[in-house]
Amino acid sequence: MAIRVQSTPFDPGTEVNAMHAANVGVGAVVSFVGYVRDFNDGLDVAGMFLEHYPGMTEKALGKIAAQAEQRWPLLKLEVLHRIGALEPGEPIVFVGAASAHRQAAFDACAFVMDYLKTRAPFWKKENTPDGPRWVEGRDSDHAAADRWKQ
Repeated sequence: MAIRVQSTPFDPGTEVNAMHAANVGVGAVVSFVGYVRDFNDGLDVAGMFLEHYPGMTEKALGKIAAQAEQRWPLLKLEVLHRIGALEPGEPIVFVGAASAHRQAAFDACAFVMDYLKTRAPFWKKENTPDGPRWVEGRDSDHAAADRWKQ
């Protein structure tokens, strides 16, 4: 498992390729890449600033990843999240799950992303024509995470 919180850009293709190259037993890599959009809730977005609580953020992401590794037979799991100033079109988050078979990779990737959206301590501030605004959590994100409760 690898958890990275960084201000520097990343290349999603490089991340996926590295997951497979790490182990020839990998039969499937499923990844999710989230990008900064140029709109949200009907407003144009010129950029975004992501804040986090160092140490606590990595611990929360590690706990989510550890839960995924306990639930599914994964060969590798990567969680990478950007912080700082971001522009529309830039990748903001990467979650990659590798396993011998596809279903475990699909499920683990979805699980990590659903829990990341609701449990990871990140705060997003968008730059809009009406001025900066904090992005609130969505009920749909909580509903998605609830499907994984056992």
